[in-house]
Amino acid sequence: MEKEVDQIVQWLQQTVKNAGVNGLVVGVSGGIDSAVAAHLMKRAFPDDSLGVMLPIQTKSSDIDDAKNVIKNVGIDSITVDLTQTHDDMYSQITSKLNEKDQFNVDSDQLAGANLRARLRMSTLYALAANYNYLVVGTDNAAEWYIGYFTKYGDGGADILPLVEYTKQEVRDMAAYLGVPDKLVNKVASADLWEGQTDEDEIGTTYAKIDAYLKGEKIPEEDKKIIENLHKSSAHKRDPLPQFNRSK
Repeated sequence: MEKEVDQIVQWLQQTVKNAGVNGLVVGVSGGIDSAVAAHLMKRAFPDDSLGVMLPIQTKSSDIDDAKNVIKNVGIDSITVDLTQTHDDMYSQITSKLNEKDQFNVDSDQLAGANLRARLRMSTLYALAANYNYLVVGTDNAAEWYIGYFTKYGDGGADILPLVEYTKQEVRDMAAYLGVPDKLVNKVASADLWEGQTDEDEIGTTYAKIDAYLKGEKIPEEDKKIIENLHKSSAHKRDPLPQFNRSK
């Protein structure tokens, strides 16, 4: 694990140098992935790393966890509460749709959740422009493979240091880096709505996704879920389709 961490840190340093920027910024949610990213950033850029807390109707326990991550890592931090911004924007959107009698109640929860993710990423990029930093994404291999991220939201970062690592490998890295056990074993949630958890929304477990990615045998039902999610989310990972003019 020491070798893995050293390689990521060196990669972060080289990537920042190649981009001609000063450092790195990450959104800190109180979850394990952003905690690991923050630790890696601190090792790469002790004086040029920024952790940003971006609550939107966020539980006080998750805010406390995020604050503890910042304190534990020891990086500079900023909190930008986006609750009112989100509520104002989404209420205007739904109001206009209702006026046209075109509001789709079935998509309401997901649309609101995706807006939250995109508002958070927009805020990170505004801060990155101020500091001349790159935005660090926190997606791991399991999330990336099944498309469990919001396009132009948490999937819209500049660099992805954890994308080659399974969820369990991220947990192992977290333990090595000194992330508190409470966060290492915390039930994963993207904070998209009240009571939301990653595994309930995905329909299978991270352990089964990790096993699938390693070529291990898993129940056929879970395999089908994973493969269907991978196929349906291809547009999130593929380059943007571009029309080629005929000459």
